[in-house]
Amino acid sequence: MIGGGITGASVAYHLAKAGWRDTVLLEKDELTSGSTCHAAGLVTQFNPSPTMMRFRRYSIELYEELGVFEKVGGLRFASSEDQLKELQRGVSRARGIGLDVELISAEESARLMPAITTRSLHGAVWLPGDGHLDPHTATFALAAAARGLGAGVLTQHRVTGIELADSGSIKAVQTDKGRIEAEVIVIAGGIWAPQIAAMAGVFIVSTPVDHQHAALLAVPGHELPHDMPCFRDPDNLVYGKSEAGGVVLGGYEADPVARWIDGVPWDHAGTSLPPDQGRFEPLLTGAARRFPFMGEAGIVKLVCHPDAMTPDSNPLVGPVPGVPGLYLAAGLSLNGFGGGGGIGRSLAELITTGESELDLHPYRPWRFGPVHRDHRYAADLGREAYKYYYYLRYPYDSDEWGRPKRTSALHSRMQDLGAVFGAKHGWERPDYFEPALPWRRAGADQRAFGFTRPPYFDRLAEEHRAFRERVGIIDMSSFGKIEITGPGALPLLERVAGNLIDRPVSSVVYTQLLEPGGGIAADVTITRLAPDHFRLVTGAGYVNSDLGWLRLQVRDGDRDVRLRESSDEMSVIGMWGPFAREVLERVTRDDVSEDGFPFMRARDIRLAGIQALAQRVTYVGELGWELYLDPAWAGQAWDRLIAAGRDLGITPGGYRVLDSLRMEKGYRYYGTDMGLLDNPFEAGLGFAVDRAKWSSIPREIKRRLRTVAVGDEEYLPIYGGEAVHGESGVIGRLRSCAYGFTARKNLAYSYLPVEIGPGGQVRVEVFGRLIPALVTSDAVISKQGAVR
Repeated sequence: MIGGGITGASVAYHLAKAGWRDTVLLEKDELTSGSTCHAAGLVTQFNPSPTMMRFRRYSIELYEELGVFEKVGGLRFASSEDQLKELQRGVSRARGIGLDVELISAEESARLMPAITTRSLHGAVWLPGDGHLDPHTATFALAAAARGLGAGVLTQHRVTGIELADSGSIKAVQTDKGRIEAEVIVIAGGIWAPQIAAMAGVFIVSTPVDHQHAALLAVPGHELPHDMPCFRDPDNLVYGKSEAGGVVLGGYEADPVARWIDGVPWDHAGTSLPPDQGRFEPLLTGAARRFPFMGEAGIVKLVCHPDAMTPDSNPLVGPVPGVPGLYLAAGLSLNGFGGGGGIGRSLAELITTGESELDLHPYRPWRFGPVHRDHRYAADLGREAYKYYYYLRYPYDSDEWGRPKRTSALHSRMQDLGAVFGAKHGWERPDYFEPALPWRRAGADQRAFGFTRPPYFDRLAEEHRAFRERVGIIDMSSFGKIEITGPGALPLLERVAGNLIDRPVSSVVYTQLLEPGGGIAADVTITRLAPDHFRLVTGAGYVNSDLGWLRLQVRDGDRDVRLRESSDEMSVIGMWGPFAREVLERVTRDDVSEDGFPFMRARDIRLAGIQALAQRVTYVGELGWELYLDPAWAGQAWDRLIAAGRDLGITPGGYRVLDSLRMEKGYRYYGTDMGLLDNPFEAGLGFAVDRAKWSSIPREIKRRLRTVAVGDEEYLPIYGGEAVHGESGVIGRLRSCAYGFTARKNLAYSYLPVEIGPGGQVRVEVFGRLIPALVTSDAVISKQGAVR
């Protein structure tokens, strides 16, 4: 284990606890000499991620077992009406993942913490199990426990290199004190992790972003009791705990500073960087709004130290594709002590058994791609993730920093049509269109309308009608594309895909990629372009994740297989709707009839002389094609299709409308509707499983993904994660959500007990209210249009 902070110590402890005693924890300075030593030490269970919540819950249990945790409870304040709504939403989401929390009034908050003012306080979440610890004490206790179980701990040992065997696997680690042979290396080096990983030829994405907190003196007459609950006030951007009658106060700046984006000095350790009082002043002002006397408090010490931030504020946890034996526990993104215990346990499970009981997919270290090799771009994303760690980020808001980064060949066409661009994996892509207005980039747009019906709702309805009733067209160039070639391509895909892949050339197969136990690792289409050439198409945000996962599946002794991303090499136009065939027939002489071009087939056609690979597939449940083109010709192809369909009412659509369209037809979305802890039968995707290949996956299930219609025809602000209540209490949580414009229903998916089928009644907790919901069939609109 490389790195003597809380995470490295946790991994060492859990490996030793699992029986791995031939292990050593290396630290270039003394234990806690990185971000760990500057942590404020607050730990809360409250988090909307099921995995991170479980990490945090276990971390608290571990610290209590070690005797280093002070359980004083925690209050999370709502200092605005919208923050109260966010807390109501957060409470529902917490209940949906098994954490029972309580929303209390401003008056009850003041009873628990008399030092606050209730001015502009709308309520709070009370978490009695929260508390704090001393970072040094906790880390040294965990390291001592690891030593007690047989692990070694070596300080003043800086890693200078990583040796790989001829096979590419881990062989040894070099330090300034000598060489240590090892078959497994865990990089838990905090802000130094990218440089350590580079020693093994591995690129990871993590940026140091400054974080400041201060120790404030006690104010005479306002001394704070030692057992005062921890507090977090997101509207005022601050958090804190009582210490020596005063308070340790930290917060999250609105314009944070990234540093050392191209590498952290090796001689940096536990020393605080020069603080910036000017940047900290807004946080002091925010604290004084909730604790008026803090305006009089003197500062004992202002500490500044960078924390490792990833572009999506999720840690990097797991194995590294291409380097067997190398694992990461880095880029913690402000989840150090909260996540440290749980991350150590899960990583130890992965190393010793090959799997973890938790879904670590969101934390895959390889999920970022070549676009993130731009240090400035990655730093912008990391800074923005830091900014919104407390500052309210609404569900429909888009990233704003680091744009534009990637644009498709059709970008100018989209601009001319009045696109409102969102961002995904660096791509600029239309969320929706405002035809009468100039194009623009979406950002924190929802701040203007809050948790109400979006002002573009009617525009989405029109785009929806186009795909259902006429013909819609969309730029889907951001699709992730992976070329899989060589004599080992088919055996690899047949081994990991749920569906049968060995079909004739030009077949398109919808399938999930499955873990050995049946957990869903990806949701993709695979087109067979030649006997030894397959193209896998996945979501824009999943392409590097899926590519890395496939590389992990290649075994010693497999026949030669080459895996390569090709996303930027092709533009993709999607066109669907009842008139899609008529539009296509106007621009091609090729046979695109039902008999001439069946569903789930691919073939080369010419669009007014432009070569295209057409695939007859659909994600919206209507007749249509995906057209794969040379980017140099994409604009002309788009123009010809628009001209051919003008009298038929062809209408461009954006990505926001896709959820409405797909959910009416029962189509799933990976990551939200299914993941590593779900098998295809639970997800309602048993039809995509070749049972002869996967006889080991149990057909008998206890829960199943269901479609539920929430409330009546009026739009409801549901976003996913809300708790679903049955007769006996919480029985699930919402996954995907969208308003179905054809069905005129608020649609959502949820895993429910298998006995609750279509016609069943449940209730959904929406901003503190229990809304009746009806379980329906998977598809509320017939799928027949896709195959006619």
